Amino acid sequence: MTVSTTQPPDRHLNEERRRIILQKLHREGRVLVSQLARELSISPVTVRNDLNALAKEGLVLRAHGGAVKAESTLLDRQVGEKAQLHAEEKAAIAAKAASFVSAGHCIVLDSGSTTTAVARAIKTLKNLTVITNALNIAVELTDSPGVEIILTGGVLRRNSLSVVGHLAEDVLTGLTADILFLGVDGIDPQSGYTTPNLLESRVNQQMIRISKETIVVADSTKFGKRSLAVICPIDHARRIITDSRVDERYVRELEAMGVEVIAV
Repeated sequence: MTVSTTQPPDRHLNEERRRIILQKLHREGRVLVSQLARELSISPVTVRNDLNALAKEGLVLRAHGGAVKAESTLLDRQVGEKAQLHAEEKAAIAAKAASFVSAGHCIVLDSGSTTTAVARAIKTLKNLTVITNALNIAVELTDSPGVEIILTGGVLRRNSLSVVGHLAEDVLTGLTADILFLGVDGIDPQSGYTTPNLLESRVNQQMIRISKETIVVADSTKFGKRSLAVICPIDHARRIITDSRVDERYVRELEAMGVEVIAV
């Protein structure tokens, strides 16, 4: 009896289609579901399945409406690019974060796409003070009459639209806050919370010092990853708000270390 080693035609088609998607992504840096559906003459559902399969292999990162190239967390992406990644998850995280904020609170928001989502979620609150080193967050809150904004000075980082350096750290030294909502690029039980930029990590450390409580807000893709600069050990933030896709292994390990993980 002859045994055929030929792969099923549909598998060949899937592999060829995904190879084309990866080539386009390598050239352009980003692909859209609608555009791929037109160019490949396939349904949007098929495109989404292809992108999900590639994301599962770590070859792409799913973003709102498509995907972007998978890159190391050592890279310092622009805040606009990061905002497109896992947008629905970040909105849900932000809504939960806002539930911890009450009238009269003074909160700190560091720079980042998830903390920007938190800023949007608290815009309608009254009698609130927000300390931030992020220009885009300050602008986001300018039309919120019930929110007083304290923007630190410092040297502008164009990628993150944040200000860093000694001036930012010195301004923070003279302030106190109830809650810091901290966005991070990596959460590793051994390494702690990390970010790609050393100067940003120093500002984050000062934010932690002046805050009564630190709540980390990060989507599930940040778990198990390490970036360049350590912000603080895991137990310096006793609560993490993330999305429901978080790996249970990390949840168990972090909870054993005394950290509450809230998945939304």
